[in-house]
Amino acid sequence: MQSTKNPNKTLFGPAALVTAAFIGPGTVVTASLAGANYGYGLVWALLFSVFATMVLQEMAARLGIVTGRGLGENLRALVQHPLLRWPLLLLVVAAIVLGNSAYQGGNISGAGLGADAVFGDSGLLLAWKAHTGLNLWALLIGAVAALVLWFGQYKLIERCLIALVLLMSLAFIGTMLLTKPDIPALLQGAFWPVIPSGAVLSVVALIGTTVVPYSLFLHAAASAQKWPKATISTADALHAARQDIALAIPLGGLISIAIVSTAAAAFFGQQQPLENVTQLAQALTPLFGSAATWCLALGLIAAGLSSAITAPLAAAYALAGILGKPLNLKQPVFRLTWLLIIISGVLLSSLGIKPVKVIWFAQVANGILLPLICLCLLLAMNHTMLGNYKNSRWQNALGIMVLLVSLVLSGRSLALAFALV
Repeated sequence: MQSTKNPNKTLFGPAALVTAAFIGPGTVVTASLAGANYGYGLVWALLFSVFATMVLQEMAARLGIVTGRGLGENLRALVQHPLLRWPLLLLVVAAIVLGNSAYQGGNISGAGLGADAVFGDSGLLLAWKAHTGLNLWALLIGAVAALVLWFGQYKLIERCLIALVLLMSLAFIGTMLLTKPDIPALLQGAFWPVIPSGAVLSVVALIGTTVVPYSLFLHAAASAQKWPKATISTADALHAARQDIALAIPLGGLISIAIVSTAAAAFFGQQQPLENVTQLAQALTPLFGSAATWCLALGLIAAGLSSAITAPLAAAYALAGILGKPLNLKQPVFRLTWLLIIISGVLLSSLGIKPVKVIWFAQVANGILLPLICLCLLLAMNHTMLGNYKNSRWQNALGIMVLLVSLVLSGRSLALAFALV
């Protein structure tokens, strides 16, 4: 008999893993460029992305809690026809596993940039680089991510990522407060949607860095593990999951808004364009003092490290589920998947390799995958296996709206990918 008491009741839960996943170096760069180029004018796009993420992640969490399985396992059960099943599953593997391998290099590099800003180029780092040709920060960050996943149980990993999310919150929101944002302009940008000239791709990019398919795999599997059916009633688990989503996902949106605000305060209206995050950190010192630079650097370390943990974790959940393997951190396929992704990321980052072809493939695969996963999720949420927990009409309406947005994101991702050819 199910207990009505939640033994895992905490302030944050699996939704914090989603926040840790989407607030990575890519989001920091995208939000910084949006703030530098358009001021506070695109904050509304971040608010919409938070809303869309909450809609999809609630469905993913509900699916995991009610079925006790991850999204990969449910896709395997939902799509039975071989002409549809294997192409879809192969696409998921290509986009999630290979794509995350490519992006892992960016996660580790981003954390390394933050570490450089805090600690500088010490003699030890330079000597190591000269002797081995490898970046010591990349090795250290990769090693931390690997240790957390190798020795950690789910609860430990969750706590580590919650700590990183809180560090990002303090760092980026602290930086925003130090730079003294223009509150009226910020509120206008949040609640008066406009698209400035040339900002269409920036709008789609801001949404695309938040609404990502691999977070759905991560959230469904993590929710099934956080609230096992044998220890808590489904109704109580869903209540806890929705509270978790309502807290963690908007917090991630607030972090993104803080980054936009910081870049807007430092660069918007200036003649010098912003080209990278390092340049933003350098610009903060003369304008707002060294505290702002330290906050930004610590936030970048946390963003890179949190994504360096969640990207391989999500890939392992996806692949293990599709192959019908247990979602166990010590299961061989699960462990081998995240280990290979971390090693790939360390090598790409430490050797300075620009994996253009791999990233091109990942963009194409992800561009096709996002609307497909949204569609499959909607189909799963209307399946009879969910019983009374199927989507309601308004939940389907919201899901369809997000699906249409994902088609726009898909077009943008594919257009950028083919522009690289």
